[in-house]
Amino acid sequence: MTLEPIRLPANQPPQFYRGGDAIAALRGASSNTPGKKFGPEDWVASATTMFGQDTNGLTRLPDGAWLRDAVVANPNGWLGAKHVEALGTSTGLLVKLLDAGQRLPVHFHPDDAFAKQHFDSHFGKTEAWIVVGTYGDDPRVYPGFKETLAKDTVSEWTREQDVPSMLGALNSVPVTAGDTVYIPAGLPHAIGEGVFVVELQQPTDFSLTIEWRDFLASPEKGHLGIGFDTAIQALDTSGWDPERLETIIKRTAGDHASTVDLLAGGSERFFRAEQLRTDKVTTLSLDPSFAVLVVLEGEGTLRTEHGGEHALAKGDTYVVPFDAGQTELSGTATVIRCRPPAPEERHG
Repeated sequence: MTLEPIRLPANQPPQFYRGGDAIAALRGASSNTPGKKFGPEDWVASATTMFGQDTNGLTRLPDGAWLRDAVVANPNGWLGAKHVEALGTSTGLLVKLLDAGQRLPVHFHPDDAFAKQHFDSHFGKTEAWIVVGTYGDDPRVYPGFKETLAKDTVSEWTREQDVPSMLGALNSVPVTAGDTVYIPAGLPHAIGEGVFVVELQQPTDFSLTIEWRDFLASPEKGHLGIGFDTAIQALDTSGWDPERLETIIKRTAGDHASTVDLLAGGSERFFRAEQLRTDKVTTLSLDPSFAVLVVLEGEGTLRTEHGGEHALAKGDTYVVPFDAGQTELSGTATVIRCRPPAPEERHG
């Protein structure tokens, strides 16, 4: 039986920080709806669990199966043979809606080699943010240290929980909808209050959190059991001046093309993201691929080459299997299309 795109409900594992109203608003729900708590993260089409947990974080399909298990049972149908050859039965991607109702702590993520050595994982956690909304007085993000630092200095800040020094050493960048930030593994960062993003990342939950006090229950949850001395070996302490920062930040709000490549160069080894815009005269043809769709505005129709027809509306999230084949997007919709790397981009 040919696989078709599937509309997914919210999937919001519990988090340690505040937020969620922007997700509720996008999805057309009230965060005060009885029995319905909208948390700050919605893990879309997730085959990834929260760190150290069995099922929290996983997406359940309408038939009751975990998406992860469905993909493993039919990897070629879900992912395509070339993807499976390059990445195995992993989707290679985790997409989140993330609404920072407060500033997130200063943290970073390991690269593939470090994750393999210390967490027995094929994937580290390179990520990217697509800012889809902001609110409050001063929405901003904090990517990378402004100047090169000694690892011993960061270790001391971590021991002392010297948050003013940590934050003061980071770049502070105001953002608005349409801005995107690519976060290579190792880059220290935080997301400020009032920033709502669609986040793409490698399919893991490895966050090494050097600012743990007031956020996490213990320092162990900050270093994930490997100790901060070891964790900080994965930290990029090099300086990111304004010129270097421009290599990871894109500002796409002024680009009104029907297809906009959203992320900075270098990210394509890890994931791909496009903004798709249709109008009454523009229909977009999309090549076969495993994909996650987030509908930001309007409404439209996604047709598959096998005759499937799926209505899209603001706030919808869909998982699209490779088996859906060539698809066609029509209507008056603005959609973020998130995909794993092209198989030829991902080696090893």
